[in-house]
Amino acid sequence: MIKPDLTVPLPEKIGTIHFIGIGGSGMSGIARLFLAAGHSVTGSDRSESANVQQLRDLGATVHIGHDAANLGDADTVVVTSALWPDNPEYLAAKERGVPVLHRSKALAWLIGDQRLVAVAGAHGKTTSTGMIVTGLLGLGADPSFVNGGVIESLGVSSAPGGDDIFVVEADESDGSFLLYNTAVTLITNVDPDHLDHYGSRAAFFDAFVTFADRARELVVISSDDPGAVDVTSRLEHHNVVTFGEAEGADVRISDIAPTGPVAFTLHFRGAEYSAQLSVPGRHNAINAAGAFAVLTGLGFEPAAALESLARFGGTKRRFELHGIVGGVSVYDDYAHHPTEVAAALSAARSVIGSGRIIAVHQPHLYSRTKMFAGEFAETLEQYADHTVVLDVCGAREDPIPGVTGALVSDRFADSANVDYVPDWQDAADLTARIARDGDYVITLGCGDVYLLVPQLLAALEREHR
Repeated sequence: MIKPDLTVPLPEKIGTIHFIGIGGSGMSGIARLFLAAGHSVTGSDRSESANVQQLRDLGATVHIGHDAANLGDADTVVVTSALWPDNPEYLAAKERGVPVLHRSKALAWLIGDQRLVAVAGAHGKTTSTGMIVTGLLGLGADPSFVNGGVIESLGVSSAPGGDDIFVVEADESDGSFLLYNTAVTLITNVDPDHLDHYGSRAAFFDAFVTFADRARELVVISSDDPGAVDVTSRLEHHNVVTFGEAEGADVRISDIAPTGPVAFTLHFRGAEYSAQLSVPGRHNAINAAGAFAVLTGLGFEPAAALESLARFGGTKRRFELHGIVGGVSVYDDYAHHPTEVAAALSAARSVIGSGRIIAVHQPHLYSRTKMFAGEFAETLEQYADHTVVLDVCGAREDPIPGVTGALVSDRFADSANVDYVPDWQDAADLTARIARDGDYVITLGCGDVYLLVPQLLAALEREHR
């Protein structure tokens, strides 16, 4: 895969801009903003998708499949770290001398000198970014934003705004979050991941210290996550606000009632506030505390900020209901790290009642599966009643010998709690046979496991005729 070159200077003019892999959640959001700014946008992707069609509807020219001819007369090319270096469009751009920007560079060009709120962390950043955007809009602000997932209430992952505030989900996976000129930083957690890029836990932590200390105005960071606590202890920043359940948190939450839409008490500057969200899960109460700290740090009144956050209705692929067949509810969630899996399944447990949770887990990346197989097994066995494990979605990585979904299933303490089923149709059929009225089936992973949902629903239809 391509390592981002963050030293490439920003061009004065972008001109016609070509996105290689335009259908991805991050790339499509950036492309949408360039279209809104009046640029000619072209792109390519390996398959059709809703994102691709939406961009076409907005005026972009999008090709399916990668070919050097797709480059056309592009003045600038945008790529992601997930791109293979032998991509024909990438090679053609390099040969022709067309400037090639990492997507973070293109986003930095769009942001310019606006007041940037950047959200980072191994998990929770898409939801937290959505909460901040929802909160700002409810408070009468008009921010520009680029999120890693579609905000349910808005139906988009990005939009231009009229204010000088720009909110982004900042990607730490490849170090590109260090590029931005950030005013306000929110760090949801510092749970080591993406060590294939950083090489060591120490380098991963160092990157977050640098990211936080560069914020011009404010750092908001978890008081509960051990990695975040370590980073906080090393910061030299003059304005750090902590949030979470820890006794000494600047924004502290307590009395969390996780059953159904989560409710809690928030303590801030000597005052107590009762809060109620529209989404379930203890983790969302904590996400809301971080978003609240950002909103009040930007100067908004506490009570009004909480009221606005209550309108947040979630983001796509975060505990998203796709259908109910025979009393079995089928959800999808982006969770692809043990901590995220625990949060997603805990949220499900808080609303399921007496039903069971059947997790359909697609491991993502060979390196991550090799590193966390035991933790995935332990988490899935603890929080789900039964798990169906698919094969690994390798995405940008080459296969590693011996690393398959079986690496996870073989780590279960009780083999009766898990099935390793590489074939998707077999997995759908097995899940439908196991599921009964009142159960939740939840697909888990940040790869293409969401494409299994129609097969699951069809299998349930056949099983419950």
